Amino acid sequence: MAYYNQRIYKGKSLIKNISDYTVIDIETTSLDSASGEILEISAIKVRDKQVVDTFSKLIKVNEEIGPFTTNLTGITNEMILNEGEDLIDVLISFSNFLENDVIIGHNVNFDINFLYDSMEENLGEALTNDYIDTLRFSRKILPTLAHHRLDDLIEYFNLNTRNLHRALNDCILTNEVYLNLCNLL
Repeated sequence: MAYYNQRIYKGKSLIKNISDYTVIDIETTSLDSASGEILEISAIKVRDKQVVDTFSKLIKVNEEIGPFTTNLTGITNEMILNEGEDLIDVLISFSNFLENDVIIGHNVNFDINFLYDSMEENLGEALTNDYIDTLRFSRKILPTLAHHRLDDLIEYFNLNTRNLHRALNDCILTNEVYLNLCNLL
């Protein structure tokens, strides 16, 4: 489809310490937003650097979830069948939850690009929120760190390690990483 990779209304990338924002994370069936589907969208709303609300939904997908995705996330085809919701309904709920907040995420361009394309295709609207990428932020604040993956930063800041790569848990950990990075400014 022609609109993929154009994303002309995508928000601006920021590096700053803010108090009010929404942390997002998604799980997908593929790394390619043109062919993959969103399995899960999660977010936490933060006000005055305190979590005030959460959002987390599994989404019905058209393809079978492969063993790699299940091993990584713990999300099974049975979970999607029993708990998954319609993509359009979830996108509308997510958009209402997000509002105009600045988005925070780790390697967040991946999530934003998937969401942007899906929202444009299914809702006819673009994801225009500005965003802060904790991956980019950590590279600026901690230039001597060998790697800047979320797990590396979780270890660096002595945070609780994650067992599975699930979206809501990753939002909580990304928020903790963001707060720790802000403390280093």
